[in-house]
Amino acid sequence: MFAFDRFRFVFSALMSAWMSLLMTAFVVWLNSGFGAGYLGQWRHAFLSAWPAAFAVVLLSGPAVQRLSRALVLRLPPTGASR
Repeated sequence: MFAFDRFRFVFSALMSAWMSLLMTAFVVWLNSGFGAGYLGQWRHAFLSAWPAAFAVVLLSGPAVQRLSRALVLRLPPTGASR
């Protein structure tokens, strides 16, 4: 595996894990509150969401980067007056 491919794989794993952790924690809290079963519900939601999030980040990451680059290139340079 080339260095860039390895970086993309690791970045996708970490970004999807972080986003899944935060979003499932928030959504479980919204739906159930911080009751006695919160950690178990959160764990189940996180373990279900992370593989899907990883696949989405890994597969759509290059397209989102291209779109981001195209949008940023359309913006005026930083510090330019309007």
